[in-house]
Amino acid sequence: MKSVKSQIKNLKKAAERIKKAIKKKERIILYGDADMDGVSSVIILKEAIINLGGKVSAIYFPDRETEGYGVNEDALNYLKKYSPALFITVDLGIGNFKEIKLAKKLGFEVMVVDHHKVLNKLPDAKIIVNPKQKGDKYPFKEFAAAGVVFKLSEALLDKKMTPALRGNFLELAALATIADMMIEEEDNIKIITEGLASLKSTFRPGLQVFAKEGENGSRPMAQKIISACHAGETKEHINEAYFLLTSPSLEGAESLAVELSEKSYIRQQRIKVATEEVEKRALKKIEEPIIFEGDKDWPILIAAPAASRICNTYKKPTFLYSQRKNDSQGAVRTPKGIDGVKPMIYCSKYLETYGGHPQAAGFRIKNKNLGKFQKCLLKYFKI
Repeated sequence: MKSVKSQIKNLKKAAERIKKAIKKKERIILYGDADMDGVSSVIILKEAIINLGGKVSAIYFPDRETEGYGVNEDALNYLKKYSPALFITVDLGIGNFKEIKLAKKLGFEVMVVDHHKVLNKLPDAKIIVNPKQKGDKYPFKEFAAAGVVFKLSEALLDKKMTPALRGNFLELAALATIADMMIEEEDNIKIITEGLASLKSTFRPGLQVFAKEGENGSRPMAQKIISACHAGETKEHINEAYFLLTSPSLEGAESLAVELSEKSYIRQQRIKVATEEVEKRALKKIEEPIIFEGDKDWPILIAAPAASRICNTYKKPTFLYSQRKNDSQGAVRTPKGIDGVKPMIYCSKYLETYGGHPQAAGFRIKNKNLGKFQKCLLKYFKI
């Protein structure tokens, strides 16, 4: 990986602040996205803190279906009992302007560790670690969040990073990098290569239970793990994938792996049904430059992969949303070369929150603004 002479902006500052919190026994909260990347990021950072003798007071994963993506007001109201605390977001936060202001009012000191595209401004957090932010001189920008957190763990542990611990963290970072479909170049090649090599002899029971898949190579094993983890539900603010990956026993891990694998199969069938329904609708509007569809029967965890399939088939920017009573959660997928975040910036006055990667992003919107948002998108793509 790159020389220490070139470091991600604020990485050292973030490491020093966490060390200070550990030394002073401050409360630390880890708030991560409930997907493979977010869960892996939380685990890496938590275990790095524990290895330094620290303690994490609370972990929180928002439920995509009920809370949406990112930091939200309900979550902050739930967590305010831990205030004051160092509140660290991983794999989210870069677009949570209003929510981070609220977090500060509640007495939290906010640190954002993210990898998503920076919008028109930065949130008002004390420390922001994101290789895509202005002024970051680290040459490689396309890490998964877990890749950024791995770099942070290196800065945190320094000489205390043993080869075994490094391999342990790289296993999770590799799975996250593959799951988030990050470009396999430069730093990511090393993360994936070393992580998958370590996966073959992992000490984690939650990964060992997939060892049979490893007989055909580490990639099939990785994909099986990712599929199971992505089927995990968030219950009482903790995602099932977190329980799998941190399971202390092989027996407990096996039981959860079977359950998640079954959920993954059901999920794939639901994605197939949703994809077929979108295709029927899209064929009636074949002349339009985008695909914009939603349904109350599509959970967001179904809409997102369905959007990927539709985008790959029709080579059009695809906006699919899960419609709820008052608002909708949306998933955006775009063909290579088309930035899906830019049209949302252009139409941001209709959105509650939005953000992500150029090819994979998301949004939350009031239902009353769906029609206006669609017209705005059509205008953008016809410009």
